Amino acid sequence: MHYNIMTKTIAFDADDTLWENERFFREAENEFCRIMMRFGKEEDLSSCLFSVETDNMPLYGYGIKAFTLSMIEAAGKIAGRMLTQDDTHAIINIGKSLLQRPVKLYEGVRETLDRLASGHKLVLATKGDLLDQRRKLEKSGIGKYFSHVEIMPAKTTADYTHLLEKLDIKPCEFTMVGNSVKSDIMPVVELGGYAVHIPAEYTWQHEVPEECFSHPKARTVNSFRELLCRDSGL
Repeated sequence: MHYNIMTKTIAFDADDTLWENERFFREAENEFCRIMMRFGKEEDLSSCLFSVETDNMPLYGYGIKAFTLSMIEAAGKIAGRMLTQDDTHAIINIGKSLLQRPVKLYEGVRETLDRLASGHKLVLATKGDLLDQRRKLEKSGIGKYFSHVEIMPAKTTADYTHLLEKLDIKPCEFTMVGNSVKSDIMPVVELGGYAVHIPAEYTWQHEVPEECFSHPKARTVNSFRELLCRDSGL
């Protein structure tokens, strides 16, 4: 068995685990603030956008389209009738630009998946917009490694239970690998599964846990390639 992988089924998060993502959203938010800067300070503009995103999550879910709609709504709240058509078009173009970004795999992802696939069932389990995530997976060129792809509405224990039922396995037969402690690690170990945390350079504010978390069935590695090391295990 491989380091931290004591189960035959391994699921991987996508955004900021397999490929870069959050950095592009931060750049998009900076551009939003630049467009709206005549209406307030950057921290106030960002705070308003974050508040609107949070309120909209139960309705829109996650992903670029949800983010774009939230930017437009936030702009309306900030500027009111002073928001111009050019402002709105510029914000829409931020969203379109995000959709057209190339997919950049993290170092070691392809090689690691190639080796793990020989002895494990690999699953992609990620949140986000269905069309956008499928598009990114196709662009990435790594879709062939996954026997099952699950675009999840959220990552709660209930969502993981539903995934495990689809896979017809018990929690103790499942390992989740991801960058978010809140979404990829905590719910899985709560169910009785295993989890491996690979921290990303940037973490989305919504994914930051309220307090530090540790668990005997959870490990942290510093890079994707460390999944193949044999000096420790769960």
